[in-house]
Amino acid sequence: MADETNELQREVEALGPWFHNLHLPGGLQTVPDHFLGGDFPSFKWQQIRDSIPQDLGGWRVLDVGCNAGFYSFELARRGASVVAIDMEPLYLTQARWAARQYGLQDRVEFREQQVYDLARSGEQFDLVWFMGVFYHLRYPLLALDILAQRTRRMMVFQTLSVPGEEVYPDTADHPITEREPLRDPGWPRMAFIEHKFSGDPTNWWVPNHAGIEAMLRSSGLRVTARPAEEIYVCVPSPETAAWQWDTQYRSVFPDAEACLVGWGGASRRR
Repeated sequence: MADETNELQREVEALGPWFHNLHLPGGLQTVPDHFLGGDFPSFKWQQIRDSIPQDLGGWRVLDVGCNAGFYSFELARRGASVVAIDMEPLYLTQARWAARQYGLQDRVEFREQQVYDLARSGEQFDLVWFMGVFYHLRYPLLALDILAQRTRRMMVFQTLSVPGEEVYPDTADHPITEREPLRDPGWPRMAFIEHKFSGDPTNWWVPNHAGIEAMLRSSGLRVTARPAEEIYVCVPSPETAAWQWDTQYRSVFPDAEACLVGWGGASRRR
């Protein structure tokens, strides 16, 4: 038993560095002393898990920016068939290895793919898991539009955000000469990161709470729950979607969306 544990430890170290602390069969953990503190991302899952159906049998799930697969595995254990995508080969190697350790390799399909690639796909998913990726994307609203149109029942959305809960009451319309409301803390907005944030050059955007909810509505999603800070559970709401503009734009510039594919930031840490 000690030899098996030592061999497993050597495999974990060879596959490092890890961002997800996975609890492997036998008790070994991949990164027990996480720099984010606590047992990450398990403590995030504890906040969310009661907002997700216990039985996901028959559900098809998309995990965007799956990293080492923590959320994919939790959702697969509830019966879901999971498609897990990431752009980082190391994370996918870790995830495939971990899936074999858990015996979940037949329930999770891993793909080296970025979110914009889904623009060319007609795939539909009952649940889209979109956590910790939005703010790493150069074209985040494009990604959200793409994913919203592939969400059949539910999306779980999370992003780094600006502190505060303010929401400006009237954003429907204003004269071009009336710009002061744009400076209000509750006006929907995103801060642009030109260089690095938290030492990470793939952190591009930090929206405020009002901006998050406004963008979700604009993409055709309605927030039904906020199980924790920065986490939004949504359902499809096509009547709020701004897809008509997207459709018109693509009809005039049919290759524009394709040009954006490959320009976005990779999904990194979640």
